[in-house]
Amino acid sequence: MRLSNLLLLLLLSLATTACQEELPPPTVETPAVMENETTEAAPDSLLRHAVFFSFKDEATQADIDRVQQAFSALPEQIAQIQDYEWGTNNSPENLNKGFTHAFFVTFASEADREAYLPHPAHQAFVEVLQPHLKDVFVVDYWAQRD
Repeated sequence: MRLSNLLLLLLLSLATTACQEELPPPTVETPAVMENETTEAAPDSLLRHAVFFSFKDEATQADIDRVQQAFSALPEQIAQIQDYEWGTNNSPENLNKGFTHAFFVTFASEADREAYLPHPAHQAFVEVLQPHLKDVFVVDYWAQRD
């Protein structure tokens, strides 16, 4: 009797589960920023190209200075660069993960950035940089003011 009750309970459980309607997955609202397929920003916004370098241990200060000077020469060579600045890490938090140099290049449009990346002067700079570069990360963003 006990075994038949267990079998009956198991059959009822399977039947109930099989007859349940499958619910669609919950919907998640996508933030408006992600829905916006255009990558152009408001006319008063600027496109920032933030570049961070860490250098190989064997790179000398003279090597690093040459890299910085080559990067700093780009605004004179590439008309699409609207503004440029650079600096070295001085954060007391020690969260830079070995990245010591920050460079910010400003463009008026994505078309300007697209002209910059393959530009011969930029490519020549990359040739100066490459032998001394340990790691790099780049973040591009449209500057916003709230």
